[in-house]
Amino acid sequence: MTELTLLAAYGLLVMLTIILQALGSFRTLSIGYLMSARDEPREVGRMTNRIKRALDNSVVAMALFAPAVLLLEVQGKTDANSLLAAQVFLVARIIYLPVYALGVPAIRTLAWTAGFAATAILYFLAL
Repeated sequence: MTELTLLAAYGLLVMLTIILQALGSFRTLSIGYLMSARDEPREVGRMTNRIKRALDNSVVAMALFAPAVLLLEVQGKTDANSLLAAQVFLVARIIYLPVYALGVPAIRTLAWTAGFAATAILYFLAL
């Protein structure tokens, strides 16, 4: 497994999060509303709202993680340390999604911190 493979796996996790958020919306909103311009805001369930926030955070995490991995790859600086940091990032983000959706704040914060720290390490390794 390489850093690029882990980046691809994270892309799939973000796509899964999009699907979960959409499924939650389908459960509470009509198909007519979902196919409209959605000018009127409507409420969805608490878990769907949490998944939406997790999705928003996941997109930001992708925007930080992907360039770090690509920088290391282009520079030929991937090594055991970068692989470990990318693995920690992916595991942390896998933990982050369900604990956020289920409303478990302490573990969510620890998972977020681990993923963020792993991304920072990747940038330091790219210097």
